[in-house]
Amino acid sequence: MKIERITPFLVDRFLLVRVYTDEGLIGNGEAGLWAHHEVVYSAIQSLSDYYVGKDPLRIEHHYQTVSRYTHFMGAVLSAALSGIDMALWDILGKATGQPVHQLLGGKVRDKVKTFANANGPSVQACADAARQAVEAGYLSLRTMPFFPGWEQKTDSQIIDMVVKSVAAIREAVGYEIDLGVECHRNFAPNIAIALAHELEPFRLVYYEDPVAPESNEGLAIAARQIKLPIATGERFYNIYQFKDLIDRGCVTLIRPDVSLAGGYTQCKKIAGMAEAAFVGIFPHLMGSPLNIAAFVQFDAAIPNFVLHENLTSADAFNDLLDQPVERQGGWLIVPDRPGIGVEINEAALAKYPYKPIKFHGFFQADGAVAH
Repeated sequence: MKIERITPFLVDRFLLVRVYTDEGLIGNGEAGLWAHHEVVYSAIQSLSDYYVGKDPLRIEHHYQTVSRYTHFMGAVLSAALSGIDMALWDILGKATGQPVHQLLGGKVRDKVKTFANANGPSVQACADAARQAVEAGYLSLRTMPFFPGWEQKTDSQIIDMVVKSVAAIREAVGYEIDLGVECHRNFAPNIAIALAHELEPFRLVYYEDPVAPESNEGLAIAARQIKLPIATGERFYNIYQFKDLIDRGCVTLIRPDVSLAGGYTQCKKIAGMAEAAFVGIFPHLMGSPLNIAAFVQFDAAIPNFVLHENLTSADAFNDLLDQPVERQGGWLIVPDRPGIGVEINEAALAKYPYKPIKFHGFFQADGAVAH
């Protein structure tokens, strides 16, 4: 079997990838650098020259060849490689009649736990969203309680806003529901520390991305004074970055993105490193229903998996697939179809023209960039 061509598709806010073979098998993947899909699209086209004519089942060999030939790496190339890698695993699954989770070692769970977002434009809205999610069957919630115009407020006002929101959520749903706070990389270490101290009474199961991802040193400074479990890593794009993060001992959860951090080939290794350090896997997920399906295969086979990113907004695009992943309350059911378990409906792609990201800033009261 040989690869005949690789075709990327820009669809709405997604970048889908299909790898076609001379035996009629087609692999499906998705690249996850959501703010720069046009650049990744070009990278996939460029990389396809290497893959065409090759055996699609030599997945590790291809990853090593492409990633090490020039040693020029970065998020764009890693996203391109991830989308192709995902599609090659899909082909391997179809060629062997096995779901990807079986190829990764077999299921360690039959369903995947996900969370609901308890967000809104006010404290009461966050509490209401939390209550509704629990009524719908969710056992885990995540809140990002930063209301419109928060960048203009003082640090103390922001801390007050977040604390009041978390308190209202706990009052609404009690303490038997898991709760995490997503800080969205908004804070310098001093504010991340101060906020964490205020949030200690609310039994958080994670404190996500308290500081910007560019400096593990900055994260370590904050982590030394924070008692809450820290989750981070969604912007990381290779195994070496995750090794450094794990080795520093400043996180309890890491957030590799299968469509950015090297596909199944690398993320399985990242999960293994984390498992040896008793660090949990909380994958980051953006994209289409195809990405949801692909991540569920990964989650099902990882012993130290903790939680699946909630992405119910992608359900509006379920017609892109022949059989999207089934949701049951706060769970996703692991399918046993070959490969990643779904097939792209190419005829439906034209319904969703590409929507590029328009860049804008977030600014503090003095005009400085907030984050």
